Amino acid sequence: MIYSSVTDIRRKVFCEVARMAYEGSDHSRLAELPYKIIPGEVATHRASIFLERAIVSERLRLAIGLPLRPMDERVPVDENIEDSAVAEKYYEPPLVNIIKFACNACPEKLVKVSNLCQGCLARPCKEICPKGAIEMRNGKSHIDQSKCIKCGRCVDVCPYGAINKMERPCAAACGMDAIGSDELGRAKIDYDKCVACGQCIVNCPFGAISDKGQIFQLIHAFKKGDKVAAIVAPAFVGQFGPEMTPEKMNSALQKLGFVDMFEVAIGADLCAVEEAKDFMREVPEHQPFMATSCCPSWSVMAKKMFPELAPYISMAMTPMVLTARLVKKKHPDYKIAFIGPCSAKKLEASRRTIRSNVDFVLTFEELMGMFEAKSLQFSAILEEKPLEEGSSNGRAFAVSGGVAKAVVDAVGRMDPEREVKVAAAQGLKECKKLLLMAKAGKYNGYLLEGMACPGGCVAGAGTLQPVNKSTLAVNQYAAKAPLQNPVDSKYHIDLPMLT
Repeated sequence: MIYSSVTDIRRKVFCEVARMAYEGSDHSRLAELPYKIIPGEVATHRASIFLERAIVSERLRLAIGLPLRPMDERVPVDENIEDSAVAEKYYEPPLVNIIKFACNACPEKLVKVSNLCQGCLARPCKEICPKGAIEMRNGKSHIDQSKCIKCGRCVDVCPYGAINKMERPCAAACGMDAIGSDELGRAKIDYDKCVACGQCIVNCPFGAISDKGQIFQLIHAFKKGDKVAAIVAPAFVGQFGPEMTPEKMNSALQKLGFVDMFEVAIGADLCAVEEAKDFMREVPEHQPFMATSCCPSWSVMAKKMFPELAPYISMAMTPMVLTARLVKKKHPDYKIAFIGPCSAKKLEASRRTIRSNVDFVLTFEELMGMFEAKSLQFSAILEEKPLEEGSSNGRAFAVSGGVAKAVVDAVGRMDPEREVKVAAAQGLKECKKLLLMAKAGKYNGYLLEGMACPGGCVAGAGTLQPVNKSTLAVNQYAAKAPLQNPVDSKYHIDLPMLT
């Protein structure tokens, strides 16, 4: 992840939405915020400062949970804001939205010869083209776009790297092929295919794609007097900079309005134990393989594209849901806010079967906006006792391969003689290949782990730091856990009562 102007605007939007909610002022001041976020008279990023502010206006609405405004009629930026100024509101579809006038209308796919072409004698590009789409014009290679099938073979063989294959970044990042073009060439999402992984959000260089948020509603719940507990995903380590240590997290969250904090690593332990039991019970006697269930985008993708394999995905609830149920079992009066790296968790929490467990979902990026709205100085927060209830395996759920390792280690404790073979994939395109191989019988007897984000949860759309840095931080944090194996969790005895 590179901190860019797009990142900067996103964070300013989250900060201003949080500040407006905390201050409780007239919500009509929402119309003033684009001028605060984009000050002055001269455009910095677009052709017009008015366009920049119009885009920020839509970002503000989405961050509040409001829909995009229609482009062909006049609608105030604060339209229906009072409907969102409430302590409880679930996402109204669609979750992921394209701000049309922010979209660059990038070409879907294009193979093009650059001015680096040397007009070489060998002409390997022409020789290898399967459709005869390349000819020489004025001593340089030229591609007939009506014949080109965008296979990219010419790109691979050009000795000068003079041929480029361009693809719309959001579409290239989408493992579901859910992004096409509208009648004006702008990006368009096929919501029947979309699984809300959020990779299009972070890969659009124009910042034209955003998901809806619940910061506004969460802060209204605080002000109403609701007791809201934060359940925090294992990937939080290092996300807020070196001064925010895990031992400070609970105190920092309480300064925002939360009553308590719990590690989702606890739920990860419970999930690992359940999936281990599922595997031992079902594979290979009743089903050829078993797939993990904790990544919602992965499991939804599998069920959409390979419905015949759906019975082979573990029925275990995700760590988010298990942690939420555990907390609500002990504290029935608590509302639950999941804080993590993932856009897809927002979609998961909006399901009717989950709504009673998880009331709010925020990304790390959105939480950072709340910290900034409160002008919280992490260096001034005192450390509390270390978090000790999640196991090393549970904490490592956040990195690719971590879920499968937790299940394997749990099986090893419960049935030391059983061998568990593992195959894992990260990124939905690779996940599809994994399932195609499984469908063909290549992974019979295996445990399959799928992660929608390349690198695992630490690469989610709502993270704040590069995936390699996050992976290192999570692995170091996992190594410090007093408990190593999910089976050692003191909470697993409660599991039957939670399901």
